[in-house]
Amino acid sequence: MELNKYIETNINKLYQFWFGVGCLSGALLFPLLSAMDYFASPDNFKRFLFYRLIASALLIILFFINRIKINRLYQYTILTLGIIISAAAVELMILEFGGHKSSYFIGTLLLIICIFGLLPLNFYYSLFGITLVYAIYLLPILLFDNISDFRIFLTYNFFLVSFSTVILLRSHLTYKSLLNELNLQHQLDKEKNELQQYSTQLEDLVQERTKELSISEKWYRSIFDNATDGVIVLDKNGVIVNVNQKACEIHGFERNALVGINVELLEAGTGKKNHEEIMSRILNGETLIYETEHYRKDGNKVFLEISSKAIEIGGDLFIQSFYRDITEKKRIQEQLMQSQKMDSIGSLAGGIAHNFNNILTAILGYSELLLEFSNLDDTSKQRVKNIESSARKAGVMVSKLLSFARREAHEVFPMNVNDVINDSVKLFEGVLNKRIGLKVDLYNTIPTIEGDPNQLEQVIMNLMVNAKDAMPDGGLMTVKTNVIEIGKAAIDMPSDIEPGRYVVLAVSDTGCGIPKEITNRIFDPFFTTKEKGKGTGLGLATVYGIVKDHKGYISVQSDVGKGTSFHIYLPASGKTVPLVSTLQPFVEGSENILVVDDDRDVLNFIKDILETHGYTVIPANNSLTAIDTFKNLSGKIHIVITDIIMPLMEGNELIRNLREIKPDIKIIVVSGYSNDTVQREKIADAFIKKPFESIELLTAVRQILDTGIRRSPLY
Repeated sequence: MELNKYIETNINKLYQFWFGVGCLSGALLFPLLSAMDYFASPDNFKRFLFYRLIASALLIILFFINRIKINRLYQYTILTLGIIISAAAVELMILEFGGHKSSYFIGTLLLIICIFGLLPLNFYYSLFGITLVYAIYLLPILLFDNISDFRIFLTYNFFLVSFSTVILLRSHLTYKSLLNELNLQHQLDKEKNELQQYSTQLEDLVQERTKELSISEKWYRSIFDNATDGVIVLDKNGVIVNVNQKACEIHGFERNALVGINVELLEAGTGKKNHEEIMSRILNGETLIYETEHYRKDGNKVFLEISSKAIEIGGDLFIQSFYRDITEKKRIQEQLMQSQKMDSIGSLAGGIAHNFNNILTAILGYSELLLEFSNLDDTSKQRVKNIESSARKAGVMVSKLLSFARREAHEVFPMNVNDVINDSVKLFEGVLNKRIGLKVDLYNTIPTIEGDPNQLEQVIMNLMVNAKDAMPDGGLMTVKTNVIEIGKAAIDMPSDIEPGRYVVLAVSDTGCGIPKEITNRIFDPFFTTKEKGKGTGLGLATVYGIVKDHKGYISVQSDVGKGTSFHIYLPASGKTVPLVSTLQPFVEGSENILVVDDDRDVLNFIKDILETHGYTVIPANNSLTAIDTFKNLSGKIHIVITDIIMPLMEGNELIRNLREIKPDIKIIVVSGYSNDTVQREKIADAFIKKPFESIELLTAVRQILDTGIRRSPLY
């Protein structure tokens, strides 16, 4: 590019940039300087603010117009309009606040400094612009103002003219300096291009054709072709000079098709980006073992583990690489990633469900209090029962979310899966139509497992409902149990499943089947193939969460048009099923109880239910308030009831602080999350899961208090 054109192009680009910056700066400064109006001329504050906002808006419009194209005359036009807008806004304020004696003439001075003192403009435009600003200041004063103080008027004008002259000279010198700088840049760019061309020529001269490899064919072929891993030899440019048969099988090409091409053509994904760096490191003497992905002839991809090293043969440097197919290994890794993804989604679902648990605790609790302690007529009682029923239905949805998230508090004990299946089948037989047959094939001597029968019943019911929906025209549903031994080398099992004896629960149907393209999504929460309004998308997600929570594994086999089979693997324990007994508890009391919960509805409900049964309650809606209260009344508080997930300070930290004040204080934790943390760290004496019924809370309080606390009145 010629020097004059280069300078013209770069100046035009600079003008577009700086004029845009000037418009934005002016749009910002005009409103900001309104603070000066508030003190200098409070009577005119609102009117002046209006002028400033109008000027600011017009300058913003000019900013966007300025970006449309790059042209010297176009940018000068934009700048001229900006000068007129800014000078006119200042002049309006001058005329309304003192006229020729107004101190706002400083605004005109600032405008000259900001535009012509900072922008590298040529001499003629600077002269024109400064004259324009001065004319906008002077002419309206001469035309509309009554000049009564010529001394001040002449002083202000003399100051403006002399300061403008200095700014004009500075603008001219800045413009000359810019021209010199661009001239120097043009020379440097020209020399840089010449050096780059010279460098390219040198690289072309350095390139040579690779010499043909000459080694002993007899022993080399014996080792090379019979290797169990693929072997590829590259020259220092990455061109394939030799391959063995195993490498051809891995890639699906004949030897002649591979020899002579650059190995970079086979690279897929990130391997193509890292190719040059890997080649450089190997040629510099490093022995690398890395993973990459290559294309096969059929278009599919194969995952490879490559071990590469530079070797010297006949004075030339080559790269010898051993290729091992690790596609199956990657498949197992993807299973693990899928599991981790489900865990992440589960964490989100669990957090949402926790908040709903607080709401449901208050709704169910107050419904129970209304029914028990209020004199309601039959119609009102039925309405309260309807509220309670709706809340319990919402609780089922929350339970599903928590089960999927594996945060549902549940009781685990030895149990027989066949018993749960028989109970579930009895419930389900009533909803089957005559066109669907049900076959139950249970293994008689099945060992026990450790689990929650309510959750496993939910798993069975969800799978049976899905099987029923998959057979709208009829078919056969099969529920089957068995026992298998899974070894370390088991195929199709996730890597995190421990070897051992497993109880297998299978639910199969002869329905429509699941398309392969959505098989990997069926366990995602809220994913459903059912019609709108006929499915929440939580059924299989809940099944997945419960099975994982029981340290098990679920697999699915399906053929479109033939049916689907879900297999659930649960670790066998062989422990004896415990006998369950119940006692009618005594729930009244008169002790002093500190209740801590950040949800005021839950806090008020717990307070109400305890006070109606004789207890004295001290409520606190955050942990810090609870600590202060406990410090003052620790000798008179018999038991503390607290939530775990709270702002400012979480419940487990609150409990530790309370224990430091009074080590033997009795504590009950109420939470919508699992009691794993409470049991693991042994931070509390009891755990109650939200939402809960009042009898659960009252029974727990009474049982803890009856362990031997000395009672004393609070007041």
